[in-house]
Amino acid sequence: MDKALNLTVEGTQCKVYRVGDKPKALIVQPVDRREIEELDTQLEKEIQLSDRAFVHVAFEVGSWNKDLSPWEAPAVFGKEGFGSGARKTLAFIEEKLIPTIIENKIIEPSVPVIIGGYSLAGLFALWCSYQSPMFKAVAAVSPSVWFPRWMDFAKENRTKAEHIYLSLGDKEAKTKNATMAKVADCITEQQRLLTEEKIDNELQWNSGNHFTEPDLRCAKGFSWCLRKSVPEA
Repeated sequence: MDKALNLTVEGTQCKVYRVGDKPKALIVQPVDRREIEELDTQLEKEIQLSDRAFVHVAFEVGSWNKDLSPWEAPAVFGKEGFGSGARKTLAFIEEKLIPTIIENKIIEPSVPVIIGGYSLAGLFALWCSYQSPMFKAVAAVSPSVWFPRWMDFAKENRTKAEHIYLSLGDKEAKTKNATMAKVADCITEQQRLLTEEKIDNELQWNSGNHFTEPDLRCAKGFSWCLRKSVPEA
């Protein structure tokens, strides 16, 4: 793995990893401040789990609850509610981030694009797959599918991705928060809908709660997407 390249795109901090001589896929991951500082560990695990050559670009999200939410919703935990900035964040990925990566000759423009993330970023990645045909595969890792009205949206719309990876911790639903306690039922229903659409998918159950080994869970999701998007090493 080459040393990570730090880029600033439209004022957004991005971290770019190039793995292998001829990358065959581009991974895009929205992260928070803590995650971007710990990405080296996640990338080491991705490399251990996959023999594909790829570029992984992570970009730091300024306002997590606003920039990754598909629509406004009241607070579910704490006092901060959810905004409706997902469309603007998707436009940044499609119109600014990926073109910059291509213009800098970091990746060929024809390679498949994988989008994924953890928690609300996982939900955002799923939502992007319903909005844009740009993403061949999605890694929705411990996604916030409990999000208000999300399941109604998923039932009424169809994804444009070819491969979708879902995962959840087996203890994530064990919470006193009534909304978030529905997460296991929601992700099972999400998989059912994808299967009904004949979308290639996998639901991985991990040991632990929502905060257990997020870097390993992300690595497992992205390595699955790489195998599906780039069939041969």
